[in-house]
Amino acid sequence: MSVRKLKPITPGQRFKVVNGFDTITTDKPEKSLLVPNKRSGGRDNKGKMTMRYTGGGHKKNYRIIDFKRDKYNIPATVKSIEYDPNRTAFIALLYYADGVKTYIIAQNGIEVGQTLLSGKGISPEIGNTMFLSDIPLGTTISCIELRPGQGAVMARSAGSFAQLMAREGKYVTVKLPSGETRMILNTCMATIGVVSNSDHQLTVSGKAGRSRWLGRRPRTRPVVMNPVDHPMGGGEGKSSGGHPRSRNLIPAKGFKTRSRTKASNKHILERRKK
Repeated sequence: MSVRKLKPITPGQRFKVVNGFDTITTDKPEKSLLVPNKRSGGRDNKGKMTMRYTGGGHKKNYRIIDFKRDKYNIPATVKSIEYDPNRTAFIALLYYADGVKTYIIAQNGIEVGQTLLSGKGISPEIGNTMFLSDIPLGTTISCIELRPGQGAVMARSAGSFAQLMAREGKYVTVKLPSGETRMILNTCMATIGVVSNSDHQLTVSGKAGRSRWLGRRPRTRPVVMNPVDHPMGGGEGKSSGGHPRSRNLIPAKGFKTRSRTKASNKHILERRKK
């Protein structure tokens, strides 16, 4: 894993830092695992804009990722490590012994030719997917299920990981990337290791046009809007705009929006750090 700082031949390259992509082994995706990814430009079926500041961007296909890893005890060989334009992490192409091909989220340290497994009775090695009841305490994990059979929903982005802290009854205690500590059923699955591309946070885009390539349009600050458009708009000159809040009057900076009666509150032992 490495990053590359470019020489400032052009203004857009002056502060640009790009990924070295030294772990990527191919630039040709597996065609059978691609599906079209149509862009809406933030418009609904009537053509009305329902999502602001989105539109444009480079054309791309969606890679079908196997988040469930439910082919138990069937060995799979890592064929390639690839870039995925739909996520920050790299992905790995697996060839199963029964001939099935799938993409998975790649962990740091996965190499081409390595054999991966999922299920019960396997060793806790990087890239293997196991039930939380079988993973040793203190292990670094990622791609964690929240409900049995749901598929990975937590710790999936570049460089993220969680830690298995304790085990009691039918629950395990996991410290999540946000700093939150919560209980998860031990029948859920998780993958051993840290998600790949941990240097993603060190990259610098260098110019505004690169945001347009990603489909992000320029964002208007609320304080320069009119009162009819935003609660923080209006005023003479450079007025502060009042208390920070969203367009629909929900306060920012510390206002709790989580329901006090949410059923899963009892599973959260410690809230995330502010």
